[in-house]
Amino acid sequence: MKKGRESTPHIGIFGRRNIGKSSLINALAGQEIAIVSEQPGTTTDPVRKSFEITGFGPVILIDTAGIDDTGNLGEKRVDKSLKTLDIIDLGILVLNNNLWGEYEDMLLTRFKNTDTPYIIVQTKSDLVKPTGIFIEKISKITGKEVISFSALTKENYEDLIRLIKTTIPEHALKIPTLLGDKIKPGDMVLLITPIDTEAPEGRLILPQVQAIRDVLDNDAVAVVLKEREIDAFLQRSSIKPALAITDSQIFVKADASVPNDIPLTSFSIALARLKGDFDNYLKGTPRISDLQDGDRVLLLESCTHQVSCDDIGRVKIPRWISNFTGKKLHFDVVAGLDATPRPVEDYALLIQCGGCMITRKQLHNRIRPAIEAGIPVTNYGMAIAWVQGIYRRAIAPFIGEGFTGEEYL
Repeated sequence: MKKGRESTPHIGIFGRRNIGKSSLINALAGQEIAIVSEQPGTTTDPVRKSFEITGFGPVILIDTAGIDDTGNLGEKRVDKSLKTLDIIDLGILVLNNNLWGEYEDMLLTRFKNTDTPYIIVQTKSDLVKPTGIFIEKISKITGKEVISFSALTKENYEDLIRLIKTTIPEHALKIPTLLGDKIKPGDMVLLITPIDTEAPEGRLILPQVQAIRDVLDNDAVAVVLKEREIDAFLQRSSIKPALAITDSQIFVKADASVPNDIPLTSFSIALARLKGDFDNYLKGTPRISDLQDGDRVLLLESCTHQVSCDDIGRVKIPRWISNFTGKKLHFDVVAGLDATPRPVEDYALLIQCGGCMITRKQLHNRIRPAIEAGIPVTNYGMAIAWVQGIYRRAIAPFIGEGFTGEEYL
């Protein structure tokens, strides 16, 4: 894998208190990085450990509190542990002493709901090995094998590593390219980057940086300029860009300046295809036109930033959508991964940002409740393109040749 496209997989360890989770972590790491104690509840909050598993590679392993913790504080610890399912790429369900019950059933449900692949390990096999009856029982419940493992003797260590390798999703090991299937070595990519009140002092925003890096990783040429330089550059240069990418906020200016025979999209839409649920975005975006008076729209920003007087999520998008629809709408904005102020069923539309600051899994879990409830979802860039009348052109680079767009309109 090329440097710059690697993604360190996150592995979560789950199980009851005092069952051998920390010992398993130490065995995988080959060092004492987790506190081991006979006292139940030694691990109180999820703790991230970065290290390299011999025979596998670098990982971020998350040690969680026991899922059978009790009391008010215990319930909060369990809740924090379960929230890590939104960010991990693989779960390891730790068992002991041939015990399976309601806690393990609950974890299976959570794994399924968050689409989290998992493996099952019975620890302390030097003391109690899994019985044939128990293995058969677990197989019927989960359809999975049970790895018998001892942190003391390293029994079945290689089998455990093999199971981790074969179960963890490929996308956790390698980030898909942002533009690699749309450009080729030597192509010139025009990156239109306005410097406005929301641009951080002395630097570019992350989506712009990611696009530049991806262009370079694919041995193409990145030309970065402000929106007011587009016309002069294209007139003076004899080079025809293979692709132009603009900040969504200046779609109208970019659309007017970039000739129609040059594909044009936005940083946000490129991220939507990379990280988001692009198919559901394509289905959901046209529903903007169906909004009615009194409808609520939820905007999800996956980072926190200083709010400006012309903030994209709090000011510009609500204004553009309101003007486009001519309806009296209510807008809620949630930053980071905070809870929504209302049940998701209260909303007629959900608009997700590009998600440059979070993982693909975090983003998908963020919008999944809306999709399951039948609520249309879209993306900042796609929503802006729709209300500004350039949606067809903006998504065409990621649809394919001969695109008419009728099935998405």
